[in-house]
Amino acid sequence: MSGAQGDITVGQLLLAEYQVVKDEQKARIGFRDNLLYVTLAAVAALVAATAQTERASMLLALGPVCVVLGWTYLVNDEKISAIGAYVRGDLGPRLAELAATDERADSAAPAPPAAFGWETAHRGDARRRSRKVIQCLVDLVAFCVVPLAGLVVFWADGEGGGLLLALSVVEAAAIAGLAAQVVGYARPFGRA
Repeated sequence: MSGAQGDITVGQLLLAEYQVVKDEQKARIGFRDNLLYVTLAAVAALVAATAQTERASMLLALGPVCVVLGWTYLVNDEKISAIGAYVRGDLGPRLAELAATDERADSAAPAPPAAFGWETAHRGDARRRSRKVIQCLVDLVAFCVVPLAGLVVFWADGEGGGLLLALSVVEAAAIAGLAAQVVGYARPFGRA
């Protein structure tokens, strides 16, 4: 591919791909992090509306809101991790190998260090595991415990007929499913 001036090299393509995936990762991080604030605002609005109307059945809206926002948060978090894994496991090694090939062609120098060292260096922090556990707990509280608490208040109030009760049971199952996914996708525990 290289040769005449103006040709695009494999290294340039790999660096361009790196920039594109890192831009996507950055955008997803911002979107994911804002979902927690959106969830807090939605919960506060629903709780305030419930308190004003004194109708516990309004708390049934917490389930769908938190499940949809929680699932969106989880999907983005997984894609952020997948991008990091791709850079560490595929893109970085290919670029490092290309650089090593170029180095060996130019001289007898040893192979260069792995490309994109930050992608692996920040993962070796001694507190990483505790941060991941705490983040899992925060996610569970924000997206699962809060709507479950709303269901408990609804059930304790006794307001609403059989249809609302059936809806609340379906919501409880959806929330439990989301909680299982949050724990399953949590790092360092593994992937669901």
